[in-house]
Amino acid sequence: MGTVHRLPATAEGVTPREAVRVYLATISHAESVGTKRVYGAVLHRFAAYFADAAGIADLDGAKVTEWFTGQWAGRAPDTWNTALSALRAAVGYWAEQGWLTTDPTVALRRDAVEELLTREGIPLRERTLWRMLYETAARSAEVLGLDVPDLDLPNRRARVRRKGGQLDTIVWQTGTARLLPRLLKGRTVGPVFLTERRARVELPPGDVDPATGRARLSYRQAEDLFKAASGGATLHQLRHSALTHDAEDGVNTPMLQARSGHSSVRSLTRYARISAEALARHQAERDPARRR
Repeated sequence: MGTVHRLPATAEGVTPREAVRVYLATISHAESVGTKRVYGAVLHRFAAYFADAAGIADLDGAKVTEWFTGQWAGRAPDTWNTALSALRAAVGYWAEQGWLTTDPTVALRRDAVEELLTREGIPLRERTLWRMLYETAARSAEVLGLDVPDLDLPNRRARVRRKGGQLDTIVWQTGTARLLPRLLKGRTVGPVFLTERRARVELPPGDVDPATGRARLSYRQAEDLFKAASGGATLHQLRHSALTHDAEDGVNTPMLQARSGHSSVRSLTRYARISAEALARHQAERDPARRR
C-alpha cells in the first residue's frame, strides 16, 4: 500500500516549513532517494529563510527571486538548474493543492525576459548581447568569443566554437538582426563585443580591435552588468530560459539539441520541466471539446 500524507485543509496557515515537509513526503519511491536528498537540501534552506512568513501564500515573488539568486547566482550552471528545478517542482505541487495562486519563481520567464530585453536605458552593447544570447540559446562564452568575420549578417547566423571545441552554427532572429549593424558601425574585423575603453594591458591580437584598441568584452564584466540590471540573475539564465520556453512550446528534441549545442540528449532533460501554465495551455489547445 502507498503512504498516506495528511494535507492541510486550506491554504491559510500553511507555512513554508509545512509546505516543504508535505511536498518532500510525496517523493517516496526508492529510485528517487537521490532526488529527495538534493531537493530537500534546497527546500529546507528555502523554508529556513522564509520561516517568519505567516503562510506559503504570502510569499513575495521578488523576495523569493532575491533569495534564490543570492544563494545560487555564483554557482555552476548545473547547480543553479538543479536548485531551480527543486523550487519549481515544489511550487507546482503547492499550486495543485490550492496553496498558491501565483508563481513566485516567475522571474526570468517570458514576460520578465522580454521586459529586460526591451527596457529603456540599457546600452546598445548589452541589449545586443542579451538579445543574441536569448534568441540563439548559445552559451555566453560562445557569443562573447565571436569575431566580426564569424558573422553571416544576411542569413542571421554565425559560426561558434562549442564547449569541447567543435564548430557549430547559431542562428538569431529579427531582434538581434536589427541591433547588430548598429553595434558594429561598419567594422569588419575584431571582436564583436568590445570594452568601452582601450585595453590597458597587452592582449593577444585576436582579442583587440585594431582600429580602436578596445579589447574583447570579458565574461566577468558582461556577467556583472547583467546581474546589476536583472537583480542578481546570471547570463546563463537567458540560455536556460530560451530552451525552457522552447520545450514548453513543444519544440522537438532534435531541434532543442541543435539549439543548445548539447552532444547528449540526456543533458536536455533539465530544460524539459514544463510549467503548470504551459501544461494547461497544451491541454486546452488539444481539448476535443474546442473542436466541436
